[in-house]
Amino acid sequence: MENMTGLRESKKLRTRHRLAATALELFLERGFDAVSVADVAAAAEVSKPTLFRYFPAKEDLLLDRFADHQDEAARIVRDRTAGQTPVRALHAHFLAALAERDPITGLCDHPNVLAFEKLLHSTESLEARITRYTAREAELLAAVLEAEAVDPLAARLAAAHLITVRQELGRTNWRMIEGGRSADEQYPAAVADADRAFGMLAAGLDATLPEAR
Repeated sequence: MENMTGLRESKKLRTRHRLAATALELFLERGFDAVSVADVAAAAEVSKPTLFRYFPAKEDLLLDRFADHQDEAARIVRDRTAGQTPVRALHAHFLAALAERDPITGLCDHPNVLAFEKLLHSTESLEARITRYTAREAELLAAVLEAEAVDPLAARLAAAHLITVRQELGRTNWRMIEGGRSADEQYPAAVADADRAFGMLAAGLDATLPEAR
């Protein structure tokens, strides 16, 4: 029975990935607004009801990868090493991601990533959807902080600042890459920006948020 359950889950995951990949290909080729849900379902050889079982909205087909990152900040803070504050933990993680040219930092000049980012930032409905993902990311982080006995208001304010800094650093890097700089050229400035931004947060939040024990 466990094997059957595992096979079903694997099949669902493969279908989900196939739908997202098919949608991305069509969106990049034709533009987001020019592709319908029916177009994606037909190209992936599934019915519309099947597609909607995996993705409730058209925007989710493209933003599925962001859903995988929604709990990232919360995870980093929850699992930080002893003696680390939430700010220092997220700062260190962001610097490591920059060094790896992780697309989530905006510091990635792979053509496919650039095409995806351009599509994302030029489509109003996608930008609006990202706001919802970001809000959920802040909620999850605030819950981790509250679990460490940070009062609810302070937890929400701190989470909002931390998530906003990560997001704005990513946008700044993407704008520079989109403007013609390579990831390697932008890297020193990206590190300096991250150090400055997280340093500004640390000046206030490290006195409020606890170190890990």
